[in-house]
Amino acid sequence: MSVFKDKNKIEAMSRRKLLKNGGAIAAGSLLFGAGTALASEKSPSVRSELPTTKWDAEFDVLVVGSGFAALAAAIEARRKGLDVMIVEKMRVVGGNSCINGGLFAVAGSDLQKKEGVRDSIDTMVNDMLAAGRGINHVELTKTIAEGSMEAYNFAVDCGAIFKPKLSWLGGHSVARTYLTHNASGSGIVRPLVNTARAEGVVLRTGCKMLDFIVNDDSKIIGMRVRDNYRFPDEESGQIRYFKARRGVVLASGGFSQDAKFRATQDPRLAGEIDSTNQLGATGEAMRAAFRAGAIPVQMSLIQLGPWASPDEQGFGVASMFNIQSGFRYGVMVERATGKRFVNELADRKTRADAMLTKISDSGEPDYPIIVVDSKGAEACPTLDRCLKYKVVGEFSTINELANFYKVPADSLEKTIQNYNKYVADKHDPEFGKPLSTATPIVKAPFYAVRGWPKVHHCMGGVQIDTKGHVLHSQTFKPIDGLYAAGEVTGGPHGASRLGSCAITDCLVMGRIAGKNIADNEPS
Repeated sequence: MSVFKDKNKIEAMSRRKLLKNGGAIAAGSLLFGAGTALASEKSPSVRSELPTTKWDAEFDVLVVGSGFAALAAAIEARRKGLDVMIVEKMRVVGGNSCINGGLFAVAGSDLQKKEGVRDSIDTMVNDMLAAGRGINHVELTKTIAEGSMEAYNFAVDCGAIFKPKLSWLGGHSVARTYLTHNASGSGIVRPLVNTARAEGVVLRTGCKMLDFIVNDDSKIIGMRVRDNYRFPDEESGQIRYFKARRGVVLASGGFSQDAKFRATQDPRLAGEIDSTNQLGATGEAMRAAFRAGAIPVQMSLIQLGPWASPDEQGFGVASMFNIQSGFRYGVMVERATGKRFVNELADRKTRADAMLTKISDSGEPDYPIIVVDSKGAEACPTLDRCLKYKVVGEFSTINELANFYKVPADSLEKTIQNYNKYVADKHDPEFGKPLSTATPIVKAPFYAVRGWPKVHHCMGGVQIDTKGHVLHSQTFKPIDGLYAAGEVTGGPHGASRLGSCAITDCLVMGRIAGKNIADNEPS
């Protein structure tokens, strides 16, 4: 039975009985005070009075979102003895985290030691700063790197399983990235969901957060929501009011699927440009935080994923092919010339910017081609699906591959010959690609895919401190009762997020927010 269906019956139930039945705290009977106000959805500059009414439900902590950061925060808050409910606007939990590639950067891991990889917190921080072009909020970047090992252990303790070999992603100076057993973020989300439910966290789907509710002391004490919401019908569901005695953790993700809002930040990203994100990544909860006084940070910094393919929608299966095989063990060439044009293991921004310059005389994208041999393709866990959906092509010879993609065959052959020499020498004099673990492109069959960047990650969001507090734009001090973690926050990644650091960010900062909200005085 939903804890919201029969309010009268719920109010008669004891706290102990509710917990026994797997719920949290039932709808309370506390009235809104005369000074309680709403950061209005319709009039952002006006805080309108609410009618005197009962709360529809009451919890210690409300968490907005249901991805990595939200689940981590909810679990940690629950382990502090608090009653916690997750509010998710979509009908299923997980958000972008479920379709994430399952790549998790960890500094100083046991697997690094086993593989002889020398790494440190400082090395990971420096890699993140280099990818972020030095405009990261360094204190957050360092907090994420420092917490990476504990976050990994947290995920494993909750039941996540990882492959026994590290990946070396673009922009990293060493191999430090774990991959989930199923090559998907769902390999972490599912264990976290199971843990959250088993420990008494309530997960409420189809419930869209509209506004924060603020008391006379400017403390966030609850939320106005649209319950039984059915995306994208904005008139669906019922308006309800949920109280949060300790506060709210905002972990609602970014806005990559909101083309209009995207365009206000970067006009180049308007219109039909594709995104790797799930459809619900539209940023309303983040804008509600701005209405409540949160500081917007680096909002125009929107990352494009260079490993995507124009031959499928969204993240797709080719992305993992390029991440695990194509870029690490292969080459990316201009279609028109068959020549390399960038370090295939550079950071995402470097590669995406270089790819976007490949435009035909007619002004249309001239999609670069990523080529790898069968030895390199062994690292791709989605190869069978790539071939099944005909996103990746399989060819007996390089000449056959070149003819299919209309690449000059002689030039492509020469490019591969040069690259193979660089692999043998362990030195790339053209673009400086790290080649310590590279293999030559010699073994048939050969595989290729067309590549083109897609909107992937929003570096901008609300400003937080290292404790997860959301900071106010007038006082630059924490907004009482408001915490945030994950992609909804801005600053830790600077101009461009280093690949495989999203899970790290979400789990580290989500756990911090969940622990610290327990210390907030109840309202």
